[in-house]
Amino acid sequence: MSKLTVARINALTAPGRHGDGATLYLFITPGGTKSWVQRVMIAGRRCDIGLGAYPTISLAKARRLAAANRTLIAEGGDPLADKRKAATPTFREAAERTFEANKTRWRNAKATANWMQSLERYAFQSVGSIRVDQINREHLLRILTPIWTNKPETGRKVRQRIRAVLSWAQAHGYVEHNLAGDAISGALPTQKSVQAHFRALPYQEVGMALETVESSGAGLSAKLCLRWVVLTATRSGEARGARWAEIDHEACEWRIPAERMKSAVDHVVPLSNAAMSVLREAENLRETSSDLVFPSPSKPGRALSDATLTKVLRTVGLADRATVHGFRATFRTWASERTSTPHAIMEAALAHRVPDSTERAYSRSDYRNRRRILMQRWGDYVTGSPAKVLAFR
Repeated sequence: MSKLTVARINALTAPGRHGDGATLYLFITPGGTKSWVQRVMIAGRRCDIGLGAYPTISLAKARRLAAANRTLIAEGGDPLADKRKAATPTFREAAERTFEANKTRWRNAKATANWMQSLERYAFQSVGSIRVDQINREHLLRILTPIWTNKPETGRKVRQRIRAVLSWAQAHGYVEHNLAGDAISGALPTQKSVQAHFRALPYQEVGMALETVESSGAGLSAKLCLRWVVLTATRSGEARGARWAEIDHEACEWRIPAERMKSAVDHVVPLSNAAMSVLREAENLRETSSDLVFPSPSKPGRALSDATLTKVLRTVGLADRATVHGFRATFRTWASERTSTPHAIMEAALAHRVPDSTERAYSRSDYRNRRRILMQRWGDYVTGSPAKVLAFR
């Protein structure tokens, strides 16, 4: 039985829902705006359907619209289907929303930039303007098949990112299934199982390599930062982003905050005499616009780019044999072959988590004193090589 009348609606001012019966409600906001809402069950889920503002939608029309929706639901239909379809984003729009929702969690700036660039290059031309609910297997195979075996790493990354976009769309109810998952696995060619490693220089050559870099025409900031990477066995991004505020000169430690670590855990690097020597030289680079230890010479207040350190290796002819990240592997190999350091201490020096859960549960120390001995030995080994400049070609 209907409860509302036109006179009653005009007289109502209390905010909230006012029932008319048979799933129809008049909703009044605190500001006094009135609109129609129908509360129904669709496929076992309670849904609110907006029918329009009052008095644009009269009481009589609101009742007719509500009755039509009830009839459609009784016949197995969904009065919200057209609204959902109209709101369904294109693949490009969904990718942009996925990117915005996740980018604050990503710590690697280069990977963050590459995320959208890879989709721009390989996916958007094919499906960028297509609604996510209209994308099918053929669309995805057309994108992935040409690069799946020719550029396997790229293919995996593109598929992973498409999968993330469709996962976002699935979570928001725009698609029912994620077609970039197992649905297309059988249709993609088998990739060769190749484990790629960063190129790493033999540890016997590191000292001479640094002497060669020192004698090159590279900028002081880049040369010092590369030496810092080697002596601390840290990642390029952690080294390039080093701040003076993170350095404890008295304790001879570099305390990297969790937000700059891949592991998202604070990491303390004991600094050898050689590493402290790098800091003394870096004092000449201090600038007022930033607290960076190794600032960019061309962009005040900005850190060196990853490409800058790679360019140094290329300039001295080392790029075909070593990468910046590869010096971590060089350090690890040296520690394994030339010292009797326990596995857990070597892993802690690299800020790696101990993989075995039992060992990790009982090894809660960061082994700082023992790591200090290891890093000092590494610094002595690297700087103790003959000061002979070699050409690596």
